[in-house]
Amino acid sequence: MAVSGMSAGRSAMRMGPAELVQAAAMARRFYLEGKSKIQIAEEFGVSRFKVARVLETALERDLVRIEIRVPAELDAERSDALRARYGLRHAVVVESPADAEESPDPENLGETAADLLGELVNEGDVLGLAWGRSTIHMAAALDRLPPCTVVQLTGVYDAGTAERGSVEAVRRAAQVSGGDAHPIYAPMLLPDAATAAALRNQTGIARAFEYFDKVTVACVSIGSWEPGISTVHDMLSDEERAHYASLGVAAEMSAHLFDAQGRRVGRDLGERCITVKADQLRRIPEVVAIAGGARKAMAIDAVLRSGLVTSLVTDTSAADVLMAAGPTPKPALNRADPDGL
Repeated sequence: MAVSGMSAGRSAMRMGPAELVQAAAMARRFYLEGKSKIQIAEEFGVSRFKVARVLETALERDLVRIEIRVPAELDAERSDALRARYGLRHAVVVESPADAEESPDPENLGETAADLLGELVNEGDVLGLAWGRSTIHMAAALDRLPPCTVVQLTGVYDAGTAERGSVEAVRRAAQVSGGDAHPIYAPMLLPDAATAAALRNQTGIARAFEYFDKVTVACVSIGSWEPGISTVHDMLSDEERAHYASLGVAAEMSAHLFDAQGRRVGRDLGERCITVKADQLRRIPEVVAIAGGARKAMAIDAVLRSGLVTSLVTDTSAADVLMAAGPTPKPALNRADPDGL
């Protein structure tokens, strides 16, 4: 009985030339020609159980090598691990650029998110876009969308840049899809609740708000509670920042604030904001967050723990931190409110 040169753990029996030829032929039929095991069994005059054993042996002996290939910029292993850890519907991890530490939400996240939306959005859907650099990059990269309505979910960071920001993102997505656009020409944060309420009642803004309960797919950004990485943080005064920091703010999304456990804090801020409500986000079937970079990782963790997000597009820098971030959180797809409200 001769022993082949195969590694430990594989079958030690050497296959004769007839067996090798037959195994190669069966493998070709099964893997390349798409024939079933029953069809192969009929062709070779053996049982389908014999075919199954031969195919298994072909794998063991390296006659067949199965490779799973995805584009080089996608990390399939991290993506699957992240999806499982947070109970997400989809998690897509892309390779971080060399300067990822200095550049949260690199532009390639937007490009990947654009491709993901092309998969998720169906004809007749209502697509909601929240303010954020990553969603703006995503909209710029869109090249396919089925016919759908596109609505803006938040006001803009700076009304003076609306044409180059969220409003343009909504218009771009609607142009690609051939659907209607409902932008919001208003700042995200107002000086007081009364001004915000008055703006919400203006015709154009009110029309956009009417679509919030009809949104089927939403695209949002996530910010850390620090300068330059949170739109809301940068819009507030020093005194206001200190106040919300004292409440334990770790992250913000669409002007909603979260502590490290994913609980909403500082809810009074929402009264001054033009934004979709948290309970409306929770009812949207698919909420895709686009956020990356190691500096944003713990903010991403906090928002994922809130249960508001169903899918994530991120990068390897953030994914490595997220996979080591404390105990496994409650799965996001139960959409439960951590506050119990």
